[in-house]
Amino acid sequence: MIARHLLKVLQHEYSQMPHKRLFHITASCQKVQAGRYKVTAKRNKPLTYEMANPPHFIAHRKSWNSWNTSNLEGGLRPAETAVEDLFIRKFMMGTWHNLFESEVIIKRQHNIIRIVGIVRQAINARKMYFLIGYCEELLSFWLQCPVKLELQTVSDKNDVVFKYI
Repeated sequence: MIARHLLKVLQHEYSQMPHKRLFHITASCQKVQAGRYKVTAKRNKPLTYEMANPPHFIAHRKSWNSWNTSNLEGGLRPAETAVEDLFIRKFMMGTWHNLFESEVIIKRQHNIIRIVGIVRQAINARKMYFLIGYCEELLSFWLQCPVKLELQTVSDKNDVVFKYI
């Protein structure tokens, strides 16, 4: 109703002007699309539980990808924590190439950094234990604090699929 009234006023004002200017008014769509996945025609795109929940469910049904308190008011080194989290994710994805089936979750508790994720059982146990020790040792040395990897394994990639869109 307000838009119609505004349109009438603008049309009246523009009709009295010597040269006409065009002004286009449309109602806002209030369309929220960020962080959502497009539905495919055959509905064959797999989504994990974290991917299936839209962004407005963070902290309700969906968890944060980083658990830390440095971003609170008065928190120490928030910028360094963000850079370290990015480094940890890149390092894990590069070391465990094509093995992670979920997001890398980083939990900071006091002095300990815990890295959590779901890994596919595509390599034998000896290599997996080596990679766990390798990542824990290098990250502990670089970040100057204890790092623990808490990984769960799945036998098939389809075990982590929550729904198809």
